[in-house]
Amino acid sequence: MEYYNYLKSLHLIFVITWFAGLFYIVRLFVYQIEANEKPSPEKEILQAQYKIMTYRLWYIITWPSAILASIFAFWMLFFTDLGQAWLKMPWMHVKLAFVFLLYLYHLKCHQIFRQLQNNEVKYSNNFMRLWNEGATIILFAVVFLVILKSAINWIFGVIGIILFSVLIMLGFRFYKRIRERK
Repeated sequence: MEYYNYLKSLHLIFVITWFAGLFYIVRLFVYQIEANEKPSPEKEILQAQYKIMTYRLWYIITWPSAILASIFAFWMLFFTDLGQAWLKMPWMHVKLAFVFLLYLYHLKCHQIFRQLQNNEVKYSNNFMRLWNEGATIILFAVVFLVILKSAINWIFGVIGIILFSVLIMLGFRFYKRIRERK
């Protein structure tokens, strides 16, 4: 069992750094998109700096964390008795579906990263602010699933974060209106 706890600890550490990378990369996307609207030479200076920052974050922290979190998860699930037992439980199936969504989210972020590295701006900064909530919703769902070990109760956590996100967006719009008046 102690061996399993080491695996679980390593998995959790890399899940945390993976999510940190996903949260921060989308914030950097917002800044890159906003920099694109600046006049020269500020635009070029900011874009060059954000490209370096996103490159380092993406390839030094986010991708390695995703890979290591997955390796330790795979190890726990398929090479330990407890993991094999969990694979038979409905809440784990739902959790793995959310992990699949997380990988889709990660791959879409990779696509956006590549576009911005090539100076292709296809999304607005407001879209990116909303996009940033995707990882948050997945995080809430997975945490509730793992802690409650219920295939149903995660719904309440996700509904809560969606309502919280709506409040944040309303606050963002309110702040934007105040900022535009000044």
